[in-house]
Amino acid sequence: MTPNDTLDACGLLCPLPVLKLRKRLKSLALGEVIALHADDPAAVIDVPHFCAESGHELISSSDEAGVQTYLIRKAV
Repeated sequence: MTPNDTLDACGLLCPLPVLKLRKRLKSLALGEVIALHADDPAAVIDVPHFCAESGHELISSSDEAGVQTYLIRKAV
């Protein structure tokens, strides 16, 4: 799946990755997908929780060499 947008939040600590994700999602149209890259250990909890609470769809998550990648579809 090719995302419509990509957000590199590597080097940022909680809560900044989720705050930047929320701001970037506002500029996307419904159904568009964003890829979030983060290396904050708390992101594995924060990103799924944010999606569940805000109604966005967490399509997938992966971790490669300490960088987590999340694909999120704007649903609200």
